[in-house]
Amino acid sequence: MRVGVPKEIKIHEYRVGLTPASVAELVAAGHEVVVETSAGVGIDFSDQDYLDAGATIAPTAAEVFAAADMIVKVKEPQPQEIALLEPRHVLFTYLHLAPDPEQTQGLIRSGATCIAYETVTADDRSLPLLKPMSEVAGRMSIQVGAHYLEKEQGGRGVLLGGVPGVAPAKVTILGGGISGVNAAQMAVGMRADVTIYDISNARLAELDMFFGSQIKTAYASRAAIAKAVAKSELVIGAVLIPGAAAPKLVTRDMLGTMKRGSVLVDISIDQGGCFETSRPTTHSDPVYEVDGIIHYCVANMPGAVARTSAFALNNATLPFVLKLANLGAPEAMKADPHLANGLNVSGGKIRHQAVAQALGLPFEKAA
Repeated sequence: MRVGVPKEIKIHEYRVGLTPASVAELVAAGHEVVVETSAGVGIDFSDQDYLDAGATIAPTAAEVFAAADMIVKVKEPQPQEIALLEPRHVLFTYLHLAPDPEQTQGLIRSGATCIAYETVTADDRSLPLLKPMSEVAGRMSIQVGAHYLEKEQGGRGVLLGGVPGVAPAKVTILGGGISGVNAAQMAVGMRADVTIYDISNARLAELDMFFGSQIKTAYASRAAIAKAVAKSELVIGAVLIPGAAAPKLVTRDMLGTMKRGSVLVDISIDQGGCFETSRPTTHSDPVYEVDGIIHYCVANMPGAVARTSAFALNNATLPFVLKLANLGAPEAMKADPHLANGLNVSGGKIRHQAVAQALGLPFEKAA
């Protein structure tokens, strides 16, 4: 199979779909890899690094798409990339279609087979291709939250961990999944006062056993969330419903109860955000204020630590890329139902039920 790797063009996105090490694995398996020039420069990989791994270099994205059967990316395709897709293509990348009807319609029109990293599953019902970026975003959420709590950044002027004689900041984490746990680990390490909220009592019990006395856990009722938000200096939104839009757990009215200069970090923004006042931002303009509360809603948080993120992502995606290349998409998905769960769009139809429901579009299961 001919595998194409275009340079990411979303603003401030420096990751790359395949590292040279991943390219070498594909070449060793008998596949051809075409990489757009400078695709890896954001994480210090030169065109020569890719040539040494066995790839060929193409001067433009259009030439990559024209040469390739499968396109491997990181972020959702931008309009100019969607225009290059054809029915013969397999697109393997993050899609996050639920809050993005425009992208969805473009992929439907393309006729391409579009497999989303974020809905590929594993035996334990986890999301193995979302996990590494959820880990990165969770850990980053505390870093950026602590930064924007600084007075110079417009924040409340609070040190997350406090000092002897001064209480630490209260951190509320909404969601006890991968992002939430990684956020909690960082917040605990910085000696904050941490509470995780979730709607699964079984998950809360697991978290209680894992963290012990380092954190508190609470059931995520509306009343409990409202009370927690009012008392917190930092709120992390880490809610995920696979393929679907995130529920709005923090309302506009709740902001009025918060301390001025407090910070909301919405990790769920890729799926529409879990705060009513959330809207996507970029690394070049990451925050905005609503009612005196700072919102950080960058839709590609891991892009800020692109090298770490690219290696972590490739570690997870490479086995699936090899399977798709070795067998072809139809046979690979027949052989692996977990990979088949990643199928979001093909043949001009929505193939993932949660995506269809979120967008109010017809769902048609793949044959």
